[in-house]
Amino acid sequence: MSKGPGLFTDIGKKAKDLLTKDYNSDQKLTVSSYSSAGVAITSTALKKGALSTGDVAALYKYKNTIIDVKLDTASIISTTLTFTDILPSTKTIASFKLPDYNSGKLEVQYFHDHATLATAVALNHSNPVIDVSATVGTPSIAFGAEAGYDTTSGGFTKYTAGISVTRPDSSASIILGDKGDSIKASYVHHLDLLKKSAAVAEITRKFSTNDNIFTVGGSFAVDHLTQVKARLNNRGRLGALLQHEIIPKSVLTISGEIDTKALDKKAKFGLAIALKP
Repeated sequence: MSKGPGLFTDIGKKAKDLLTKDYNSDQKLTVSSYSSAGVAITSTALKKGALSTGDVAALYKYKNTIIDVKLDTASIISTTLTFTDILPSTKTIASFKLPDYNSGKLEVQYFHDHATLATAVALNHSNPVIDVSATVGTPSIAFGAEAGYDTTSGGFTKYTAGISVTRPDSSASIILGDKGDSIKASYVHHLDLLKKSAAVAEITRKFSTNDNIFTVGGSFAVDHLTQVKARLNNRGRLGALLQHEIIPKSVLTISGEIDTKALDKKAKFGLAIALKP
């Protein structure tokens, strides 16, 4: 693939990951293993409140093809097929769920040194939707837009535009979304050369309601095995997590969140264990 500006979904992704990734209020256990044939098998058990679910996934790579199949406790089979370079500089992703025959989706991504293009078609006979996104620029600065079109109603389901600026030690982005009704600006600054520690700030404004959400957060590497993260928004929601590599490639994550403006409310806690060979 090229060293171009990346996909439109990459705009603002660094800030989003810092503020949301690995935060949870559930209990989750993930166990991964590898067969002699090269198949990666992952079993997941999740407890969310009083509801318990689970799934088993198998992933197999063969040359330029990745096959990912998952079976969950609801007897739903999810399959994703990824093909790289069927045509030069392209990636094709086909996904579907059984027994829901209308859940199919086909996506084609094209990568160029100065632009990327992605087109996704929902293979739903009753309500097909087409999503298109494009980004132009370089790895340092990129401009992009995306739109969704409902072929049944003849109207747009979404349209969004964004810009990102990336430097070796920082990145910033502005996204105009919700059909022009909201704007989100974010900034990430890395505090070390290895980019293990970082500070982030994000502000979102919704024009129709004059509602503003301002969030600050960060991550800090205590050592090469331990990472801590925290976030706080102007509504008083304070979250924190501790992530520790208990054995090589196996990670324990403990997270929690409280409402500092309503300390009488029950705090949320999450626990996740990911075991890999």
